[in-house]
Amino acid sequence: MNAPATLRQQQRAFAELLLAESPDAHTGLLRAPIDRVARVDAYHHAYRARLIDALRSNTPILHRVLGDEDFARLTLDYLADEPSRQPSIRWFGHRLSAWLATHPDALPHPALADLAAMEWALGCSFDAADDLPLRFDDLVALPPAAWPEARFSGHPSVHVLRLQWAVEPIWQALTHDEDATTAEPEALDHSLLIWRQGLETRWRSLQADEADALTACLAGEPFAALCELAQAHHGDQAPIWMASSLRRWVEDGLLIAGS
Repeated sequence: MNAPATLRQQQRAFAELLLAESPDAHTGLLRAPIDRVARVDAYHHAYRARLIDALRSNTPILHRVLGDEDFARLTLDYLADEPSRQPSIRWFGHRLSAWLATHPDALPHPALADLAAMEWALGCSFDAADDLPLRFDDLVALPPAAWPEARFSGHPSVHVLRLQWAVEPIWQALTHDEDATTAEPEALDHSLLIWRQGLETRWRSLQADEADALTACLAGEPFAALCELAQAHHGDQAPIWMASSLRRWVEDGLLIAGS
């Protein structure tokens, strides 16, 4: 194989080397004679090793559950379908949850897909942009006539996940003790709220009524629509329940002023 003539061709060839399953077909990449094992294979291996490290940084509990070998295998299988395309490898793994949904055999237990989703959301919440949270005084200042059409937006750090397994106990146990013994997770359809207060990420499970209302609120539905949604759970007490929930969301820093 002749060395590529231009810088662009050289760069493309080098990218092909990194992404190829084996670097053997690209040993003519450089013009000068080289020790292939020391040079070409080193780059080929280092690229994958660095991405494994990056994904492990974003999903440390998943790594602890799987162990080094199985986690590396999972990463390389994911990489084969979803090459890193972001300038920062911090975001390698942003499609992992979607990929796992179509590759159920990639993990030894289906609950681990929910664990991966939880960990990724926690990392995104921590890295999210800052914004000025809505204050309770802002709610008090709203005139009564404005309440039916009042809309609110979620803080950039807020995520609501729909999970099928109770993976929070595993995450909590292995976060505090990486050698902890954990029980097999229970199947449980529920919603998990993740957000950041200051520099600390927080999470809590949501009951169905709050999950429905908060999801609608984050989607930009007006307060009147939120009350109608809550009526299915709380009947005539829906406006009172909705006002109480809204106050809690504001106190937790989940909301910013809507447009």
